[in-house]
Amino acid sequence: MSAIAPTPYSTRHFIAGQKRDASDGARFDKFEPASGQVLARVAAGTTQDVDAAVAAARAQFDGGAWSKMPGAQRGRLLNKLADLLERDAEKMVEVLAREQGRPLMEMRMLDLPVSIDTLRYFAGWADKLEGRQIPTGGFMGRPTLNYTVREAVGVAALIVPWNAPLMIACWKLAPALAAGCTVVLKPSEDAPLAVAALVELAHEAGFPDGVVNLVHGIGASVGSELVNHPGVDKVSFTGSTEVGRSIAREAGPKFKRLTLELGGKAPQIVLEDADIGQAIGGVAMGLFVDQGQTCAAGTRVLVHRSRYEEFVGAIGGAARSIQLGCPFEATTQMGALISAKHQARVKAHIDNAVRQGARMVAGDEALPENGFFVRPTIFADVDPSMCIARDEVFGPVGTIMPFDTEEQAIAMANDTVYGLSASLWTQNIAKAHQIAGRLRVGAVAVNGWSPLDARLPWGGRGDSGIGRDLSQSALDGFLEEKVVTVVM
Repeated sequence: MSAIAPTPYSTRHFIAGQKRDASDGARFDKFEPASGQVLARVAAGTTQDVDAAVAAARAQFDGGAWSKMPGAQRGRLLNKLADLLERDAEKMVEVLAREQGRPLMEMRMLDLPVSIDTLRYFAGWADKLEGRQIPTGGFMGRPTLNYTVREAVGVAALIVPWNAPLMIACWKLAPALAAGCTVVLKPSEDAPLAVAALVELAHEAGFPDGVVNLVHGIGASVGSELVNHPGVDKVSFTGSTEVGRSIAREAGPKFKRLTLELGGKAPQIVLEDADIGQAIGGVAMGLFVDQGQTCAAGTRVLVHRSRYEEFVGAIGGAARSIQLGCPFEATTQMGALISAKHQARVKAHIDNAVRQGARMVAGDEALPENGFFVRPTIFADVDPSMCIARDEVFGPVGTIMPFDTEEQAIAMANDTVYGLSASLWTQNIAKAHQIAGRLRVGAVAVNGWSPLDARLPWGGRGDSGIGRDLSQSALDGFLEEKVVTVVM
């Protein structure tokens, strides 16, 4: 199948159960990464569109059918949405491949299964939002009954990135709906199609009109409008640290609830006793899945000096062997970057690393003729102070650095403003526990790379953000606890 769509998609907002054009009729073009051709013409949201979407969500939360719906019924609707996503899995895989440029196998193996599982996991929570009974010493000599109830926060703005749009939309949508919130989704302008398709499936599943709304548009305008809107109670954002800081500045004075899952510069530590064959496969996955366009990309690979040259040669060979091409070709192992702008940004990082003296082990091989491609690139002999070792590249670029002692490895791993995740490769399980406890990150994977599961909290510290997606922790982020005291 060609990477070029025969005719561009036409993608509109979804507000109060209806597809809508932008209030002023404006659109923008979304380009297909693998071909560079126009893939979709997308409604460009306005202030009026945001107002309409928030009003629809507000009406359902304050007094609509959704506000009266029992948790068990919310759970059934989430399970129905999972059923429909399962039914349309191959259609969704194609949409994701076109808008992201990623190989089909990645969506089949990761994005679709995790999305479906996330919906089902939070469906199970919808009727289990229990409060607490709390004994006290009473009130002025009289006994009291003290209990809490857990209530939905309200209207949630869910701002979704372009690098895993369907999966991360489900990470945010499922706990919000299970908690009883209503939502306005804002997909990235670089990946609007899969999220729009998900919202249409929610409508088909039977969610009342206005519970799940979607407004397309540029983040600096529509995203900011949502963050600042007085009718929005909670903002959940995944994206860059720079934008996350902006959201925090805008939302802070309004005391809105925030979940911010931001950037990363994850270390992958290969100890002296590691199984190098196993580590090469796992490290390569951490470097190159989704063309390296993940916040958890393990781009700082720290290898014990006794295994360093062996590892550099093996990971360089693995990188050079990766086949780039159209997402729909069976031989394709890596696709294109999301946009021409992002391709230029990643290439600038690579050129700067060469100027600063890093040794390129892989990355100068030929590229496909069309599309926004970058070769899998490996740098060795990298000083930890180099930009390539400190800045988030968000592309298929890895740095390999040696260490001599475990103390040095831990210090190097923690020497970053980010704190999202880390990987550790060793056959000594006691040592793995000891080192994991000293890494300043939100998640550590031992002999693997960032396993993602709806039951495991996902988020970081430092410049990697605040709050958590997934698990009961994500659900708590969409709930308030109210205490009621009855003087007996």
